[in-house]
Amino acid sequence: MNFHHLDIKKFLPHREPFLMVDHVLTIDDEHVSTCYHIKPECIFNEEGVFNEAGMIENAAQTCSSIVGKSYFDEDDLEGCSAKLIGFISAIKKINIKACAKVGATITTKAYIKSRLNTDQFTMCSIDCFITEDGKELLSCEINLVIQELKEHSK
Repeated sequence: MNFHHLDIKKFLPHREPFLMVDHVLTIDDEHVSTCYHIKPECIFNEEGVFNEAGMIENAAQTCSSIVGKSYFDEDDLEGCSAKLIGFISAIKKINIKACAKVGATITTKAYIKSRLNTDQFTMCSIDCFITEDGKELLSCEINLVIQELKEHSK
């Protein structure tokens, strides 16, 4: 399935200027890949370079999309079937080799290592890699907690 047309804003709670994912390239229950074109107005632009904080945020948003996928109905391409909130609970290890320059497009891939689902939330550990033109910029292991926001009836 081609996810390039998918409006990522319907599946992530982030909005400009804090949205660090443009498109989902592939996604299944164990893996996701995304891309992000670094614009000059990006809030993580530091003298023409997409800084380390921006790369970590891109990784976290990519990682949350793989976990968040399970909360949405399979045929929901509009993001109407769930509202989610997520938190980074830990960054276990991180290796930043280089930062991309403004104008570059980075590709981020994430793979589920472990996952615990409860009635209230999902906790997971995810390996994540950011590359530019095949060159690795960042590798990390992130722990996330994702929770569905349920409406309370009065």
